Amino acid sequence: MSSIRTTVHDSLPYVDDEPTPAERAAAKSLIAAEATTSPTPQSSVPPLREPNFSPLITAELSRIASKTPLTAIDLTRYEAPPSPPSSPSPDTLQTSLSRAYTAQTYLLGRQAHLQLLETYGKNAWLIGNWQLEAEVQALERELADTKEEIDVLNIQRRRAQDEVGGELKGLEETWKRGVSRVLETEIATEGLRQQVLEKQRGG
Repeated sequence: MSSIRTTVHDSLPYVDDEPTPAERAAAKSLIAAEATTSPTPQSSVPPLREPNFSPLITAELSRIASKTPLTAIDLTRYEAPPSPPSSPSPDTLQTSLSRAYTAQTYLLGRQAHLQLLETYGKNAWLIGNWQLEAEVQALERELADTKEEIDVLNIQRRRAQDEVGGELKGLEETWKRGVSRVLETEIATEGLRQQVLEKQRGG
């Protein structure tokens, strides 16, 4: 059995001729006319629900909308503490000492982080770049493979359509001749019917 009878072709770009502007305009007008009479398809996407944020999220969104700067973290604790007065009270000394300990802890942690960055940062950056390059190369290979598959598919499609192109043209011509013969037969039948009616009227 021919493959043309066992395969459904939605498009035959290598067999069918390119439609003329008039044919394309006529097709678009038919589609538009049918679209106006067809019911609107119902969307399968449910409507969006109203968000129900917590009071904290609502307050944060209001702050962002008003462009108010974030003050959740007190940065003054990391600044250098001011010098105590000449005759400080015990409470003032305790506060200044607590701030000095906080600043020292922050600076020690920052110094440790900088040392770690100086020791291992370069290697970590190079390793990260190497991993990113490997991912890019993998994606490029996948893209190249996909493009090759598309090219092979187009070649196979063209080859398949070229193989059945002659048969399609032959079937089209046979169909045209059949339609023409049917029309000729109908015309001849109508002519005979008119002749019979005229004879019946004359007889």
